Order: sequence, then structure tokens, then C-alpha cells
Amino acid sequence: MKKIKKGYFRFPALHGTSVVFTGEGDLWRCSVEGGDAQRLTSHHGSETHPRISPDGKWIAFTGKYEGFPEVFVVPLCGGRPKRLTYNIDASFVVNWTRDGRILYRSTKNTTLPDVRLFLIDPVSLQEEPVPLNQASEGVYDDAGRILYFTRLPFQGSHTKNYKGGSVEQIWKFDGKKEAEPLTEDYPGTSKNPMYYNKRLYFLSDRNGGLNLWSMNESGKDLKQHTFHAAFEVRSADHYKGQILYQCAGDLYLYDIEQDNEKKLEISLISDFDQTREKWIENPSDYIEDYDLSPDGRSLLLTARGRIFYASAGKGRLFQVSQKEGVRYKHAVFVKNSGSCLALSDEKDEFEFSRILFGKSQKETRITGKSKTINLKGYPSPDGSVMLYGDKDRRVWLADLKTDEQKEIVRSDYEEVTVFAWSPDSSFAAFTMTAASNLMTQIFLYDRKKNEIFPVTSERYHSFSPAWSPDGKWLYFLSDRHLNTVVPSPWGPRQPEPYFKNPDKVYMLDLTGGQRSPFLENDELQPAEKKKKEKDDAASLHMVIKRKGLNERLWEVPVRPGLFSDLQVTDDRLFIMEMVMDEEMSFTLNMTKIQNEKPAEMITLCDKCNGFLLSADKKKILLKKNSHFYVFDSTLDKIDQWDDIKVDLSSWRFSVNPVSEWAQMLKDAWRMERDYFYDKELHGADYEHLLRLHLPLVEKVTDREELDDLIAMLVSELRALHTFVRGGDIREGREKINIGCLGAEFREEEGHWFIGHIYKTDPDLPGKCSPLLRPDLDIREGDELIAFDGIEVKGEQSPHRLLRGKVRCQIILAMKRQGKLYHAVVKTLSPEDEVSMRYAEWEYLKRLAVEKESGGSIGYLHLRAMGRDDYNEWARQFYPVFDRKGLIIDVRHNRGGNIDSWIVEKLLRKAWFYWKARDSAPHWNMQYAFTGHLVVLCNERTASDGEAFCEAIKRLKLGTVIGRRTWGGEIWLSFNNLLVDKGIASAAQMGVYGPESEWLIEGHGVEPDIDVDNLPFETYQGKDRQLEYALGYLKNKIREHPVEIPEAPQFPNKTKNRK
Repeated sequence: MKKIKKGYFRFPALHGTSVVFTGEGDLWRCSVEGGDAQRLTSHHGSETHPRISPDGKWIAFTGKYEGFPEVFVVPLCGGRPKRLTYNIDASFVVNWTRDGRILYRSTKNTTLPDVRLFLIDPVSLQEEPVPLNQASEGVYDDAGRILYFTRLPFQGSHTKNYKGGSVEQIWKFDGKKEAEPLTEDYPGTSKNPMYYNKRLYFLSDRNGGLNLWSMNESGKDLKQHTFHAAFEVRSADHYKGQILYQCAGDLYLYDIEQDNEKKLEISLISDFDQTREKWIENPSDYIEDYDLSPDGRSLLLTARGRIFYASAGKGRLFQVSQKEGVRYKHAVFVKNSGSCLALSDEKDEFEFSRILFGKSQKETRITGKSKTINLKGYPSPDGSVMLYGDKDRRVWLADLKTDEQKEIVRSDYEEVTVFAWSPDSSFAAFTMTAASNLMTQIFLYDRKKNEIFPVTSERYHSFSPAWSPDGKWLYFLSDRHLNTVVPSPWGPRQPEPYFKNPDKVYMLDLTGGQRSPFLENDELQPAEKKKKEKDDAASLHMVIKRKGLNERLWEVPVRPGLFSDLQVTDDRLFIMEMVMDEEMSFTLNMTKIQNEKPAEMITLCDKCNGFLLSADKKKILLKKNSHFYVFDSTLDKIDQWDDIKVDLSSWRFSVNPVSEWAQMLKDAWRMERDYFYDKELHGADYEHLLRLHLPLVEKVTDREELDDLIAMLVSELRALHTFVRGGDIREGREKINIGCLGAEFREEEGHWFIGHIYKTDPDLPGKCSPLLRPDLDIREGDELIAFDGIEVKGEQSPHRLLRGKVRCQIILAMKRQGKLYHAVVKTLSPEDEVSMRYAEWEYLKRLAVEKESGGSIGYLHLRAMGRDDYNEWARQFYPVFDRKGLIIDVRHNRGGNIDSWIVEKLLRKAWFYWKARDSAPHWNMQYAFTGHLVVLCNERTASDGEAFCEAIKRLKLGTVIGRRTWGGEIWLSFNNLLVDKGIASAAQMGVYGPESEWLIEGHGVEPDIDVDNLPFETYQGKDRQLEYALGYLKNKIREHPVEIPEAPQFPNKTKNRK
């Protein structure tokens, strides 16, 4: 195969004979004829989105020099970049105007986080917004009068032929009246507008993948100009009849008049620094799994796809296998073998291999015909066989001597991931969801009879089985302690049952006739004078008496909790417990197996991450943060942490990025294949797609380019919830956040003033702007004189002086009507201020609804569907549950998973009324909403927000008003991490309705009433959707009044008394 020249080119820009593009995260310049490219920038922070000024002297670009994307300019001939913006929102260069201003996009100063366009003069730094909402790209006509813009930004999920509600479309705006759509004849993508000779050139997927098209100024006379089939046309730029665009990491030049294109043969004169060997100085950040040797003397650490052997005490730390471009997973010791078992993808699929620890580190494959991803293996104590599950929910038994495998069971619901072998290797216990009520049961596998049978009922969740060392007891955890801490439904915000600590420890008598070791002695059962000798696993010949097994159940007399990971020694139980405080954490607890006094649960360690018990039951391996500790299982208390800490201070290793990148592309491909909800992958020829994309790895020069390539590959599945992000991306050394004051600034002739202070709910003073602190008198219009003594006048932006001053006190010098005053305030983080801006939008919408409806209609907004959003639901719903109308606003809702919680509340009905002597009546079910409901949605309503809208429609709970939603309803998994912690998330669970049709995916939820918030009038402050909702509810309330039935007359029970 012909060797591919290294260089993966993105974000091309064109002017005259000059081409500028991003490669290796830097800006480069070459000729339109190709050839050698010259590096223009070299900062470790990425430089992207270049555009060349009309006079050909400057490049505007987006740089991440201090960690956040901002707008810069640099001379085309090279030089030091100049920063133009100090926004707290990501800012991306879009274009230049003919008068030499830069057009960029940002969510700067927007309360509802919609993207907008801004114009900035690179010389005077004067800035003005383009008066449009939801504008993400744009180009002016030759007269500079008409703006052709892309409405809505890229919707975030990598998918081809997207046709959901957030699709990018091209609109036209003359600066005076409302913008008009030009490409709404087609429901797919039309973006990246370029103007030439009274025609608009743009990218569209009208004929499959994205290609170059054109139309006239009215959106008519469409023509297709490029016909790339295997790969899409990406970013494009135009200059005087020439269009430069990106395709498959190469740059092409299309000549409009000649109607032809050519690929530019470009060479990067570079040392390709990001492809050279790289040392991992923080290996603990990449630990994926760990194991403790049977004797507790050593550890196996699986980190960044490699296996490391470490001594628990003094000894060596070494890498077990040195193969490049191979990912190892889930390495475990095999007893008395001098080897470990691990999953390896050396031969394309993840197969199990045995790896010797000796000098040879010989590797022998155990499995070799897997069709899906295998999960962690669990070798038997005698080292003869291994149990493991796979992504297709099957459980396999592998013979480690003959390498034969057989399937022993398949779960209908979830993967089987953990197995607990009996001491004599004849039985294995595991947890499986076997019943349609989704309760997890514990099953035993009888290796001799090749049989599986349940040992717990399907009436409770039972999990985490653990064998006693003598094989006579099977301990496990189960959620049978159902004791709600909420006593009744009376009280604020509809109190509901909550089972705080449902889990307890149980034990099954496997042989029959045994007495619980926790049961106190009596006259018929005196205390033993001498403890029995410990049973040797090799001499055990276990027999389980199956008849009546479920009746031989004992409860261990220890307190309940939220437990997991039960382990057992001769005389102790070890359990992890989840502690639900302000933040979730885990503790390691221990209970002695004794009957002399009541069992007590002792905390050995709080805020830890996990633990393992050695096979000989003598040692415990504890993970706490990034550190490991090994200690005797007989300890009652840990005092000297340093003495038991595993010394990993010398641990570091090198990786070959190029080898890793090839492995990661294949790994992402493989995990998408095996996690994807549809085994047929939406009909994609996935093997062919890997062969098509894999050679492009040779062009890749940095990790961001690999993400771009992975995104191209997984987009072929044409599904949403496919996000490609993260990984070991090179970043600038400086990460400088900007302190914020909860206000917008305005500039007049070099002086800076407070233009606007964000107004939020006064009932929540902790979330108000620091400038609105009750003891201060800071007002809009006051002049900013100095921050911490540094003069603000003449500054490019007040934010420049607030760099590095986040969540800390500063002293403000202010002036009002010529009078100077000072105030000390605590600054906000950028995230705080963005949230505060959003809170102002929510608060003002609520006030507008209250005012317009005279208090008869309630309003609440949900930003997403997570735990914090349920808190917001409780804060906003219960004060207005009794209104005659209610607007639930899920516009811009980012999704989550709590739709059922909220829908359940809305399903509550008032079916009778309580009436005391002189009181007003109130109803049961408590807090049921009895009025008329409207749900507002828009193009940015996503995922679980869409599910909520669909539920409102299907359950006939109200009316959905707004625009068609995003269209992502195949629920995702974030478990499929790559070796460097990057991810291509997998769409794992599809959603369909009772009519056996897939719901929402790829299209979105259609509102009952379609109302668009148009770009120009919305920028001016109009909210057509909310206005329509108010009018609709007013009519509903008028036509169908919501009234509480009158109470009947009190009965006279003395009448007709005999």
C-alpha cells in the first residue's frame, strides 16, 4: 500500500495564493499549489478556525492560549498573536467583513444560552452584536448589506444525514426586518455559506454526505458542485471564485468558473513533536483495573492499556508486556502459575491471553473466536478454568488447559460481570437479572453437573455473593430492609417514601443443619473450647444440599446500609458502604464473625474507592484516591498509613502516540459496534468503514485530529448521542480563568461602566450577583475606576484585569456622579456567571407570566433532567401547583434521566377533598396539579427533555408548543473509554412505543402547536412561544374553568332519629 504523507489538515482559509490551515494544533501557511507549508504558530494551546483579512495581511483565529477559546489575530507573514477578546464564553472566528472587522460567534452576554454573532474591529477593538438569535456562521454580500447566516450551531452529536430539529439551515437577513429561511425546502443540513457573483455556495448533505452546493440569492436554482462519496466535505472558505475545503484530512481547491477541483499536495516541514515517544508521569490517573495476588504480596495494575506488576512491600515494579499498539484489560493473577490472565486486542478482537511474569513474558492466547467484547475473567482458585461474560450477555467457561470454551447461560437483561468461586473450584456464584420484574438473583453454577440454579428468590435484589473459607456458607447482600424514613405523605413538597439503608447481610447454610456463627451460645450449644482447624481448599470436597436451601437462610445481625462488595474470611466480613452526604463517598467496614457479643460494624477507612481480599484471606488491598494500601485482614484499626502504602513513586512509563492512535481508532470502532443498540448497525457495512478510515491514522499528527477521524467513522452509524471528546490532548501550560462580577460592562470613549447587573430570584440571595449584596449600593451606570488599585480606563476589557481572580475578594473603585466610592466583593467563576445569566432569564420569564396572567398561571424552567434539576423542579413547582394553568419550559433542556419522576407527579389526580370546620378545602392526591398544562420545547430540547415532551403528548397531560426537538432518543453509555480516557460514546438503548415504532430518534418530537421564535425579533426581546402559551392557557381557563367543587352541606344526623 502506498505510504500516506503525514499531515491531517483542518479549518482551511484562502486568500489569493495563500492557504492557511490547522495542523498539529498550530496554524500553517502554504501556496494554493501546495508544497511545503510554513508553521505560523507554535503555542501548546490549539489554534483553529483561521480566516484571512480582505487585505491579505492578517489571520484571525481562535486560540486556546489560556485554556479557553478566544479571538486572536496574527500577521499572515508571521509574528506575535494579539488577543482581541476576553469573554467568559467560548468565542470562535467565523469570517471577515469587507470593512476589515472580524465576525465571530459566542454565547457572550446571552441569558438563555443561544449562540450569536459579534463584530469586532481588530484595531480599535470596538465591538457590536449582530442583532440575531441562534446565528452561528455568516457571510455578507458584496455590498456588505445582506447577511447570509447559518441558523443554529452544530448540534454536538456526530452523525451523518442528520434531520432532527437542531439541523443547521441557511437564512438571509437585511438588518432591518425579520430574517427569512433559504434552505427550508430540505430537512437536512445546509451550512458554511460563502458568497460569490450573486450566488451562495454552501455545504449540504442533500445527496448523501456533505458536499459543495450553490443557490441564488433567493434560495433557488440549486446546483451540486462536488461529489465526494466516501468522505464528506467539511470546513470550506472562499476567495474570488476559488473554494478551499477539507475532506478526509486533505485540502481541495475548487474553481467555480472551471467547475473542477484538485487536491493540494502539502508537506509539513515539522519534527512532528506530538508523535514522538511520550512519558506518562501520572500513571495513577490512567488505572483501569487492579488485582491482588493470592498471597497478598503483589499487585497487578492495568493502566493505559498496559499491565504492571508491583510489590506490596519492597520489590520490583515492572511492565508485564511490552507490546506497542496493544491494549490490555482486566489483568488478574492465576494461582501458583507465575502468570496472569488478561484481555488483549493484539489480534483485532479482545481475547484472553496468559502472560508469564518471567524473563520471557511469554504470551499464550486462551480464546480466539470471540464475536463481541469480552468482559473481565475470573479464574478458579485451582487455576484450571475461568468464567467470564461478554457484551452479548452470555456467560462462558474456558478451560485454561485445553483452551476450550462453552457457553453456560445467557441473561435476557444485563451483562453478567462478577463471579465468586467456591474454595474448591467446584461451584461459582454470580448475580443475574433473570426475572421480568428486574430483580437480581444469585445463581450457582455446578461445574461438575454443568447446571445453574438460583439460590435466592426474585422478590428482592440479592447481590455480591461471597463464600466462607470452609465452603459451608454463602454470604450475600440483599435489599430486604425496607423501612421508609418518611412516615406519611403530609408536609411540604409531597413527601414520599425513601428507603435510606435497605441492604443487609444474609447467609445461606449450604450443607444443612448448621448453626449461625453469630447465634449466641446456650445450654444446649456451649462455647467451643478449641477452634476448629482451618479447612484447606485443596482437601475440600463440597456438597451443596439443594433441597430446602432457600429455607436455610440466616440474617447477619448487623445494621443495614447501602452496601456492596462483600468479602469473607474465617472470622470477619468486609463490606463497602455508600455514604450519601452532600457528596457521595464510600467507606470500608468490617464486622467480626462472633457470638460472644453483638456484632458491630467498624469503619476501617472512609472516602475510599474500593478493596480486594487476597485468595488466602490474609491481606486486603485498599484503593484510596490514587494510592494503594495493603494490610493484614486481622487489623481492627489502621493507624500507620505510611507503613502500609504501596510505593508507586517510581512508576512512570512511555507510550508511542502513533501506535496508540491506531489502536484507539480500532477500539472506538469495536466498542461502537458492540455497545450499539442495533446489532445490524443501522445497515452500515462496518468492516468496510474501518478499512476505509484506518489508513488515515497515518496522516494524524495530534490527538485532536484523531478525535476528528473517530468522529467521521462513528458518524456512519447515523445515530445521535454519539459524542467524541476528551483524551490526552496537548494543552497550553497556562490555564487562567477570569473572575466575574455578575454584570455586563459597556465602554464609552475608553471609560468602562456597569451596563447591566444580572437580576435573579431574591428569595435565593446566595445565587445573586455579588454587586447586589444588600449592604452595597452599586448601580447600573456606575463607572468602573479600578480593580485592586489597577486602573480600568483604557483597558481592552475589564475582564483582562480579572484574570486569575476567581472566587476571591477584590476591591472595586467606582464612581457615580463624580463621587468616588469603594466596595469589596467576592468574584464569581465563569461557570457561576453563565449560570447566573441563565437564572436571570428564568426569573424574568417567571415574572412576565405572573404579571400577564394576574397570578393565575405558574411557570417553571428545567435546564436539564438530572438530580439538580429535580431540586429545581421541587423549588419551582410546589409554589404554583394550585394555579389554574402551568407552563413547564424545557426549551434548551440538555437531557438526563428524571422524566419519569416529573411525569409521575403530573399524573396525580385530585379525587376527593378534605374540609375542616372553617378551612378552605384541599385535595387528595396531595399536590396534584388540577389545571391546564403547556410544555414549551424548541430545537435545543434534547434527550430526556424530549422524552418528557413525548410523555406529555402520549399521556394527554397537556399541550406541547414550540419547535421540533433535537431527535436523540437512543440512550447512551459513557462506559466505553479509550486507553487515554477519551471516548466515543455509544448509543446503547433504543426507545419504542406500544405501537412498535421507534420513537423520536433522528427526527425529534413534533409539538402539538408549531411556534417559532424567529432570530431577529427574539434578539429584540420578543418570546413568541411564551406569548402563544399564555394566550392559549388563558383561553383554556376561560373555556374550561378550573374550580374546586363546593363542599356539600354538613349532615344533620339528628333528623329522623328514632
